[in-house]
Amino acid sequence: MPFILLTYLPSLLCGIHVVRTGREMYWLWIFVIAPLLGPAVYFFAVLLPEMLGGRTARNVGKAARQALDPEREYRNALRALDDTPTVGNRMKVAQAAAALGRWSDAEAQWAQCADGHWAEDPAILMGHANALLELQRWQEALTRLEQLRKLGRDGETPTVALAFARAYEGLGRNQEADDAYRFAADRVPGLEAGARYVAFMAKTGRRQDAEIGMTEIERRLSKIANPLRAEARIWRDMAAKALGRG
Repeated sequence: MPFILLTYLPSLLCGIHVVRTGREMYWLWIFVIAPLLGPAVYFFAVLLPEMLGGRTARNVGKAARQALDPEREYRNALRALDDTPTVGNRMKVAQAAAALGRWSDAEAQWAQCADGHWAEDPAILMGHANALLELQRWQEALTRLEQLRKLGRDGETPTVALAFARAYEGLGRNQEADDAYRFAADRVPGLEAGARYVAFMAKTGRRQDAEIGMTEIERRLSKIANPLRAEARIWRDMAAKALGRG
């Protein structure tokens, strides 16, 4: 009996805090089904940011909430859009859907954003193009990117070049894809551009060039800070797989 009481004591204390501060009631259910894990997550998601404040604590809280309920931001964005159907709120829904890998939903929201007055907004054009790329709708993505390019400097960034490279590759326009990948590979932060270029070179029979690119990816990965290394390793692994390294 004392052990059971001690097990549920953190849940009881956290539950009191939930009720007193008017937070979401689903926490109470979590405390019941996970009397040890639930309070631990609540501590990092709610109590620690309250006690410390500041950006670091808020980021810790956001990460904990995201791990516990990855669809929370998507639901909140949908609710905000339902309450106030603005383009800004629709963009948030599209971004939240993309974060969950719901590319069809994201594409549908971006398409509505691009209709009418906001048809030439660079962020909307880029968001829509990226969703179309993930859906492998290469020609539609290229059309959006060409609209973006016509706007001037906003359409000439390394990130846009990477998107062009993916569209060209999907359409089999390999020389144009190579030019765009080469421009983006050393200019886009992180390893995505370099990894995609390595995969492209491996696919098009340029094994030696791909191996050189892979060596550079390994070098850059070793210099990335530990908190960012997990995401970077995803791209490194993609390039390695394209080279048949497992």
